[in-house]
Amino acid sequence: MPQIIPFAKVPIGENERKYIKEVLDSGWLTTAGKTLEFEKRFAEYVGAKYACAVNSCTAALHLGIDALGIQPGDKVFVPSMTFTASAEIIRYMNADPVFLDTEYQTNLITPAILNQAIQLHPEVKYLIIVHYGGQAAAMPEIMKICRENNIKILEDAAHAFPSRLNGKMVGSFGEVSCFSFYANKTITTGEGGMLVTDDEAIYKRVKTMRLHGINRDIWDRFTAKVPSWEYDVVEAGYKYNMPDVNAAIGLGQLEQAELFRTERQRAVEYYYAHLQSLEMIDLPLSHVPNEDHAWHLFPLVLNEKANISRNTFIEKMSEAGIGTSVHYKPLHHMTYYKERYKLVAADYPNAERTWQGNVSLPLYPFMPEDDLAYICNTITQILTQPQPEPQPEPQP
Repeated sequence: MPQIIPFAKVPIGENERKYIKEVLDSGWLTTAGKTLEFEKRFAEYVGAKYACAVNSCTAALHLGIDALGIQPGDKVFVPSMTFTASAEIIRYMNADPVFLDTEYQTNLITPAILNQAIQLHPEVKYLIIVHYGGQAAAMPEIMKICRENNIKILEDAAHAFPSRLNGKMVGSFGEVSCFSFYANKTITTGEGGMLVTDDEAIYKRVKTMRLHGINRDIWDRFTAKVPSWEYDVVEAGYKYNMPDVNAAIGLGQLEQAELFRTERQRAVEYYYAHLQSLEMIDLPLSHVPNEDHAWHLFPLVLNEKANISRNTFIEKMSEAGIGTSVHYKPLHHMTYYKERYKLVAADYPNAERTWQGNVSLPLYPFMPEDDLAYICNTITQILTQPQPEPQPEPQP
C-alpha cells in the first residue's frame, strides 16, 4: 500500500519563500545578512548572548567540543541512546566516549545516572547531555553535580527547540548548546545547526573555526569600506558556515516556532488519549508540562505484553500506509563503538529495553484529526488482533 501518512512533513509558509527570493535577488547567496539576522533572532529567542549558525548540528557539536578545550585522550560522558553525531564528535578530537544508560521512557541522563557514572569514572571531566525527543534533562541538578565535580557540559539540543524548563529556554543553561535544523526537526533550514553560548571567548573561537580559521567573515570583508581582500588565517579551521539561502528558510520557520510546537502538542495529546489503554505499549514519560516540551518525537515502546515484535509492527504499519521510525538503535550496538570500546548490552539495561520495542510515530504540525484517528485505530488493531500460531515444520 502506498504511504498515506508520512513519518515527518515540513510546513513551509509564504515568508520562507519571500526571504529566499530576497536572497536570490541580492545576488549574494552564501553567509551574509540573512544569516546574521537569523543568529540574532535565535539568540534572543532562547535567551543566549551569542549564536553562531552552521551547516549542521554535527558541525555545531564539533565546534562546541573544540571550544570547551577537549584534548586527545580525554574522556567524555555521552548517552548510548542517541544519534551517532553525539559521540562521533568526541572521536573527531581523538578523545574517548564513556557511554551511559538513560532513564526508561524518557531516554534522558538523570542526576542519579550521572552520579553513579562519576563514581565509576572520576577521571571524566566532560559531559554531552542530550535533550532527547524535545524534553529538557534536569539541568539545574545536573549542572550542580557538574560544578561540584569540575565537569564541563555540552548540550546536544538537536531535538529541543523550543523547549523550556522552570521558565528557562533550553539554550540558556550550560556553557554551550547546539541545535539542529535538519529537514524533520521542529524548525528547519533544510540542513543546518546553531550553537549558542553566553561565553564571549567560546563564541569568538567558534566563529573563527567555522570558516577555515579566518579572522574576518566573508560578509564583513565584502561590505567593509576599507579594501576587503585582506585577512589572516589564525587557526586550522573548518568549512561549517550556513549560507543565506538556508538562513532565509530558518527565519520564516523561527517566526512560526511556537505555532509548530503547539500543533505538535495537539497531536501528542491525541496519541496519549487514544493509546494509553493499550497495556502492551509504554508511552513516553514527560517530567515537564506539555507546553514546555518541544515534542520532536513521540516514541512508544512495545513491551513484554505485545504479541508481535517491533519489526513486525513496523511492517504492518507500513502495509497500512503509515510511516514510522526508530530512535534509536543504541550506540553500544553499533559496530564501531561496540568493537572499539568492548561494549556489553547488559551494561545499558534501560536503553536495551527501549531498543527492543522502540517505534516513533508520525509527528508534525497540522496533522488532520482523521489521520491521527487512523494511526491510533491501526495501532489498536495490530496490537489487539490474535496473531497466527506458528506452523510446525513439515516432516520429511
